[in-house]
Order: sequence, then C-alpha cells, then structure tokens
Amino acid sequence: MPATRVPRVPAEERLFSLVLALLSTESGLTKSEILANVQGYRQRFTTGGDNASLERQFERDKDDVRELGIPLETIETPGAAGNNQTLRYRIPKGEYDLPVDVRFTPDESALLSLAAMAWREGALSADSRRGLLKVRSAGSEDDEGAGALGVDAYAPRLRARDVAFEPLRAALDRAAAVRFDYITPGQHEARRRQVAPLALVQHGGRWMLAAHEFASDSDKNYLLSRIVGPVTPYEVGQHPAPAGAGERTLTELERIWASRTARIRVAPGSDAERRLARRRDTETDDAGVLVLHHVDPQILAEELAAFGPEVQVLEPADLRDRVTSRLRALVADHEGTDRG
Repeated sequence: MPATRVPRVPAEERLFSLVLALLSTESGLTKSEILANVQGYRQRFTTGGDNASLERQFERDKDDVRELGIPLETIETPGAAGNNQTLRYRIPKGEYDLPVDVRFTPDESALLSLAAMAWREGALSADSRRGLLKVRSAGSEDDEGAGALGVDAYAPRLRARDVAFEPLRAALDRAAAVRFDYITPGQHEARRRQVAPLALVQHGGRWMLAAHEFASDSDKNYLLSRIVGPVTPYEVGQHPAPAGAGERTLTELERIWASRTARIRVAPGSDAERRLARRRDTETDDAGVLVLHHVDPQILAEELAAFGPEVQVLEPADLRDRVTSRLRALVADHEGTDRG
C-alpha cells in the first residue's frame, strides 16, 4: 500500500499558527504540545516516534519569530530546571501590543480596519482554527469561549512571501533552470542571472534561493526581495535539485551567522534598543554595547539605518560605512525633493 502523502503547509501559515497558539495561552505550551497540535507541525508529528527533523524545524521557527520582533518567552517548569522537554513557550500579549504612544489618523484607522476585515476572512485557515482549538483543550487557562479563540485581537506581523516565491518553487518542482533580474547590494541597476535552483529556505525571517549560477559555476544565495521582474523557467526537467540541499544551505547560513558580529551602541529606552536586544544570539557587554550576529552586512546596514540617530555602529568599519552611506543618500534624496 502506498504511503499516505503528508499535505504541505506553507511556512508562513505554520509561523502564523505558531504565533496565534503561543498568544492564546497564559501558562505556555511545551514543545510536544506544539508539535502535536499546531497547524504545520501536527501533520508530520509521530506520537512516540522520531520527530528530530520536526524539532529542528521548530527551533528555526522560534528564531524566525524572534527575528520578526515578536517577544517569545521560554519558561522553566519548577523542579525541572535544565530539562528542555518540560520548557514552556508563550508570547505575552501585553508585550505584543502596540506602544501606548502610537496613534493613527482617522484615514489610517479606516485603512487598518479594512485590512483587519480581510485578515479575519482569509488569513486563518480552518485547519489553523482546529489546531488552536486543540491547543486550548490541551491546557490553556484562558476562559474565553473556545469558539471565539480571541484571534481577532491578534494580527501577527509576518512577512508575506515575495512575488518570486511561487515561480521559483514551481521551477524546483519541475527541475527547471530560471532567468531573473537581480539587484546586487550597493548597485542601482539589476543584472540578469541564469541559475539552477537548489532550495528555497527561510533564514532570519527572509526567503532566500540557493542556486547554482552558470556564469560563475558556483553556488550562491539570492534574496527573493532583490529579484525584480518575472522569473522565467527554461530547460525543464534537466536540473533536479540534489537531496538535502535545503539543510546544507541552512547549515552554511548558520555558520556565517555565528562568525559575523557587529558592535552597536543604542540609545537607552529607544525602539532600537528594544528590538535589537531581542535579536537571536544578541549579547550586551559591560559597557552596554550590543553584539549582533548577521549574515548579510547590507541587510543589517539597511535595518540599522532605519533607526536613524538611535543607533551608532562601532565596528566593523565596513558596516559603519554602509550605514553612513545609506543615511547620506537618504538626506540627499530629501534635499532634492525640497528643491523641487
């Protein structure tokens, strides 16, 4: 008898369901409760079986949730300190609310209301709702009606997949090469790339394509957000991706992440301090300087520049120059607008 095919759950729906489940519990959920009940995990969970790969997926998802600025807490069970199997996870709703000083204009409020209506209608699948019901029955003390779930109060800030995702996934399924235009960091003009896709992976909350580039005869990673224009497949069936390519890509990205650090000074009590201090593996030294890990210096420079004067890059010098250059370009753009 052929094996039953496990339905594929998109990564963003899995993260979406994980966030909702962790918001819906005050006491937190254990890893086994999450894997057995939450949409995207439960389809692959085997009671009493080997769930090692699923547990690794959960560890990566935890990192991605934190990268998105969502305060995921770990709670130790009294009397079982150090036992990873009894750790409980939750997202305290109070820390996930908007700051009290954030205000919207009437027009902005109207647009947000329309967006919320669309989110309520289409963002949460029936499977996700059933998973949340199972989570509640597994031990949440929240005494709201189980049918309501309270999900209308939560709108997780999950980054949508880029436009290039679906055609790239289709190319992987069809073992096809692809052509697309790609903007390299620091350049303003896109350049045509021809590659054989190896895997689509999510790291640090961003989707990347691991691919073999024909022009350089080397394997490279491409941020989907930097792909511009259409993705065109060709040579269908001639470029099957090797087994395990995704795992190898994530392992290499983790190696780079661990080896690249930057020292950042942030304004006390600022939004930069609150968000950057929660990044995965971030440490604070005795002088209050944050030590951040990263994969792509340009991505980090873009992130830091968005905080403006709340951030000062101490080292490396290359990152400081990137941030300074971006801020100067921003000032020049605004000066040009003022003159117009």
